[in-house]
Amino acid sequence: MLDKLKSMLGGQKKLPEKLSKADEEKILEQGSDQERLLLASRKDARPEVLYYLAEDKSPEVRKLIAQNPSAPVQADEILQNDDDEEVREELARKIGRIVPGLESGERTALQEKTIKVMEELAQDQLPKVRAVIAEEIKSATNVPKHVVDKLARDMEAIVCGPILQYSPMLNDDDLREIIAAGATGTALEAIANREFVSEVVADDIAASLEIPAIAALLTNKNAQIREDTLDQIISQAESVEDLHKPLALRPQLSIRAMKRIAGFVASALVHSMMEQSELDETQAEELLDRVRDRIENERVGESEEANLAKTAQDYYSRGMLNDKFVIEQINENRRELLIQCLAVMADLPAMTIRQIIHSKSGRAVTALAWRAELKMRTAYELQTKFALVPTAQLLSGKDGDKYPIGKDELEWHLSYFIDQS
Repeated sequence: MLDKLKSMLGGQKKLPEKLSKADEEKILEQGSDQERLLLASRKDARPEVLYYLAEDKSPEVRKLIAQNPSAPVQADEILQNDDDEEVREELARKIGRIVPGLESGERTALQEKTIKVMEELAQDQLPKVRAVIAEEIKSATNVPKHVVDKLARDMEAIVCGPILQYSPMLNDDDLREIIAAGATGTALEAIANREFVSEVVADDIAASLEIPAIAALLTNKNAQIREDTLDQIISQAESVEDLHKPLALRPQLSIRAMKRIAGFVASALVHSMMEQSELDETQAEELLDRVRDRIENERVGESEEANLAKTAQDYYSRGMLNDKFVIEQINENRRELLIQCLAVMADLPAMTIRQIIHSKSGRAVTALAWRAELKMRTAYELQTKFALVPTAQLLSGKDGDKYPIGKDELEWHLSYFIDQS
């Protein structure tokens, strides 16, 4: 809209640098549309002139009056009910910036009128207008509390969201009341994303069973979650994949919580969880063993395995099997598909691939990656996030991305498994 106004004003003859009363009256009586636009944008125009232009026939002129900080509050009172929604949006933006800057305590009659205009706009029939007010005052500490409360309870997400997430004027009692009143979806997510979430508010969010909100709560490092509340979330999360990553990456998890989470999340997430938790070697190996046991028992049926083998062959024939593809399968926890694809890439039976993956040998997994013509960086990802090789057995790249052992040794590590198949 502002670009449109600029294009309308651009190229027009400018008004005098200093406007006389006669200049203003001439424009009001017989000025062109462009001259009235220029006059409406002038901050040095007399208040009565700007007030007069608040009822101009042109909505573009009225928009400029709505934006103009020099327009008297009486003009704002007219524009708050303007038929043009963009005029009201511009007025909401201006008023939303003015009110937080008003001095607290006893206010003048004009300041009270400005607040009344904001109150009117905060209950405008158009959500976009209310949303502008909400966005402008979301971090303010010096606006009427009843306006904040009303916007926080608005049914439209674009209105309540900014207030619920950022307003320092909402306390725990306010937030809990809003949740208890049936807040859902975006509103709950906004509360979960606040700079600080107390234990009691976190309890209420967890009890809502709203998955996106609970995921946001888990991701929020400043959300205080009781141990028993976290236990409840873990119990619910096993069958809810959208909660797996937020749970695994939750800071400062207890070893007990990590063991429970490791019982159902992807191996790549278990590795990430271990990395950020700085477990000692014994604890880490205990956690990895739990995941390995689970994975070894997670076998698909013969029919599905045959279908995945066909899919792997198809991908290979289409040239899709490369490092990027392998990393993607690891991160998406497509274990069986990746095993079938590695079998095709390395020209080995799927059973042999499984034996190598379950061997806990970093050298064997690295040799498999080499045979599949993958980069050493991918070999390391296979070791850590897919095969869950113990830290002491990991084989790192030479100079970052080169295989650290020669062809003969790589073939020797593979031969042990190939001879058994």
